[in-house]
Formats: sequence, C-alpha cells, structure tokens
Amino acid sequence: MQAVILAGGLATRLGALTAHTPKFLLPVAGRPFAYWLLERLRAAGFTEAVLCIGHLGDAIRARLGDTSESGLRLSYSADGPELLGTAGALRRAAPLLAPTFLVTYGDAYLPFDYSAPMRDLEAHPEALGTLAVFRNHHQHDRSNTRVSGEWVVEYRKDPRDAPPDATFEDIDYGAMALRREVVLGLEPEVPHGLDALQTALAARGKLRALRATEWFFEIGSEQGLARLEQALCSARDPGPGSAGTKPS
Repeated sequence: MQAVILAGGLATRLGALTAHTPKFLLPVAGRPFAYWLLERLRAAGFTEAVLCIGHLGDAIRARLGDTSESGLRLSYSADGPELLGTAGALRRAAPLLAPTFLVTYGDAYLPFDYSAPMRDLEAHPEALGTLAVFRNHHQHDRSNTRVSGEWVVEYRKDPRDAPPDATFEDIDYGAMALRREVVLGLEPEVPHGLDALQTALAARGKLRALRATEWFFEIGSEQGLARLEQALCSARDPGPGSAGTKPS
C-alpha cells in the first residue's frame, strides 16, 4: 500500500523552531517526528510513501533518503517556486501515485489504523474516496463534515467567526484514501486545496465516511508538540488505536 504525506508546509506558527528545521523533522520524544509517523504507517501495512515536500524539503530528502528506518520505500515530489496547495501538490506527484493511495499530513499523528480508509475504499468501487472523520460537535475545532449513513454528504470550511452549524457534527480527521483518477482530473501546476476537492467529492456523492474514535495529535503548534511528546514518552504510543467504525 502507498501513503502520500503532505510535508511541505511553512510551519509559521512554530516560529524559530522551524527556521532551519522542517516541521516533519522536528524532534519529538528523542526522534524526528518523521520516524514516528513512517513507523506507524509501516505497522499498518504500508510499503511505500511519497513525500510531497516544499519548505526546507532538501533537508527531509537528505535525512530520510529512499528508505526509512521502518523499511518503507520513499520517493519525493517537490513543490516548484509557486506554492500549489495541498491538492496541487498531489497533482504534481501524479506520476508517482498508485491507483489508490492514502493521503495524510506531515504534522499529524493519528491514533487509529491508517489502513482502514484504504480497505473501505477497496470494498466500495462506487466511491472515489474514503475520508476518516471524528465526531467532534465543534468541540476541538470547528466541525466541517456532515455525514449521513456511511457517506460524507457535505464538506464545508466556514469562517471562524461564523456561528457553528449544528448539522455538521464531524471533523476531517486528516487521512483519506483516494483514487488516482481524482487527482488526474485536476489542472496541473495550478494551486488547488484538498478542502475544495473534498467538497466536490461530497457534493457528487462519491466520498465515504469512516469514523475514528480518538482525537488526533498534531505538531503544528508548540502546545501540540508538547502533547505528543508527553504521550510518546509515557507510553511510546498514544494508545492502542482504532480501526475506525462506520458511522451510524
């Protein structure tokens, strides 16, 4: 199985911490964050990863090479001088993509089975993607996903000052299985956001939902880094995880 990791962000919230070190390589519990994430993907059954890199991407390539410590085969797709956005980075990586793949973020550590969206998508040829979601009720952040049965029926990111919409109970969990044809349908070398792609798939009735049961860890802020560090130091794993459950 193939995972695609979006690891090209500028990491502006972390200030001096990422002035010379890409967020993907920040030390967490004694190791670069990349090692923790790649190890977790390998444990879930993935055999290769495509790293979409941008800011300080050469440092990522130099540190990780073409095979990670966990045994994953690694390849790289670099943003050009113009930032292409999250989905635009996928479009640039299209020659490297498998027919189906998992896309996740290089600053998120998800305590669930990363292979679950892939299995769900393979079991449902009528779908173009399977999105992991979390029943959030606007608690951790603004919920952006409306689920009916086993399908995402609407994906929407509202302005932060907009009143919460109670019909949006779930939030994007940060992992999605996709078919390569979706990416090939995007215009190349033009900025595209992954949120717009998810909105379009939901509107077409082609995006399935797979619910995770534990809130995720992220290293996009100093508070998030500290939270993951504490969890990894105390247990070397934030928890047994969950394969996810289909929404009722």
